[in-house]
Amino acid sequence: MGITVYGIPSCGTVKKARAWLTAQGLLYEWVDLRETAPGAEQIGEWLKVFGFKPMRNTSGGAYRALGDEKNTWGDAEWGKAFAADAMLLKRPVVLVDGNPALVGFKEPDYVAHFK
Repeated sequence: MGITVYGIPSCGTVKKARAWLTAQGLLYEWVDLRETAPGAEQIGEWLKVFGFKPMRNTSGGAYRALGDEKNTWGDAEWGKAFAADAMLLKRPVVLVDGNPALVGFKEPDYVAHFK
């Protein structure tokens, strides 16, 4: 099983997810979103699986800086916004064998997915 974790190293939620994966003995590839942002095509694949709502990092400054029009956006508009600024993405985004599997970190979701 190939696991890829997208995030930023300073994010507390990402730290929890990485610690959990490590504690389970699961090896993963790390991708720092600040250094290697996903492209529009990859984000489009994530949106097909998750939809835009769970992918939004609503606690970040980038989200708060968006205008009120963000409240009317759908997947297409959010896809463009995510591609333009990866800090708008909720972290981490976890792929398993190249397929979008999880976004964010809730331990029960990880337990269900990896056990």
